[in-house]
Amino acid sequence: MPRISSSVLGFPDFRGFTRALILWNLVAYFVLLILGAFSRPLYDFAIVHLALVPALVLHHGWIWQLGTYWIIHQGILATVFELLSIWFLAAFLESTHGSRWVAEIFFISVLGAGFAALLLALALPGSELPVWGCYGGIFGLLIVFGVLYADMEFMMFPLPFMIKAKYLVAVYMLIALAMLFSAQRIFAFSQLGGALAAWLYIKFAPRRGFSTASSESIYGLRNRYYRWKRRRAAKKFEVYMRKHRDN
Repeated sequence: MPRISSSVLGFPDFRGFTRALILWNLVAYFVLLILGAFSRPLYDFAIVHLALVPALVLHHGWIWQLGTYWIIHQGILATVFELLSIWFLAAFLESTHGSRWVAEIFFISVLGAGFAALLLALALPGSELPVWGCYGGIFGLLIVFGVLYADMEFMMFPLPFMIKAKYLVAVYMLIALAMLFSAQRIFAFSQLGGALAAWLYIKFAPRRGFSTASSESIYGLRNRYYRWKRRRAAKKFEVYMRKHRDN
C-alpha cells in the first residue's frame, strides 16, 4: 500500500460513497428528530428496534440490529462530529482507493464494532447499554488512515492544529482504552472492535477489496468458459471437416 510522507488534508470532495453515507445518516437523523417531536412512542419503537441492544440480539435473535445501529444518532453535536469525521476520512480514502474499497472497510468495521459490543455483553453482564452511531466505522477508517498514511499531516475538526495521522490514531486509541474503565465501556470496546476489524481487513483482504476480487474472479471464470466453448466448437469443426474430406 502506498504512503504519503507529508501533506495537508483540506476539505475533500463531497461525492460517491462518502456523500451517500452522509446523506443516509442525515435522513435517519431528521426522521428520528421528527418522530421524537410528534410521536414519542414511534420514536421509542424505532430506537429499540434499530439501535444495537445486546440483550435483544443475544437472547431474542434481533440480529438485524448489527446492520442498523450505525444510522441511529442522538445529539446534534455528536452527529455533526461523526458526519464530519466520515467526510474527511472516507472522502480521502475513496479518492485514492475507490468507493467499493471504502464501503467494505466501513461496513466491516461497523460489524466488528457490533460483535465487540456483543462480546463484552457476554463477558461482563451489566455492560448491555444500547449502542448506536458510526463510531465503529469511523474508528475503522481512522485506523486505515493511520496505517497507510502514517506521516501525513492534516487538520481534522475540531482540532485547531496540524497533526500526523499516526499520532491522531494513537490519541483516539488511548481515549478509547481509558473509556473502558468508565460507564461508557461498551461504546469504547465497540470502537476498538471496529478498529481491529479494519486492521485485519487491510492486512489480509485482497489489495483492492473483496468485491473487486470477486468481480475479477467471476469475469475470469466467464472468460475461461467462453474460451472452452470456442475450443470445443473448433474441435467439432475440425471433426466435421475431416469427415467431409474423407467422403
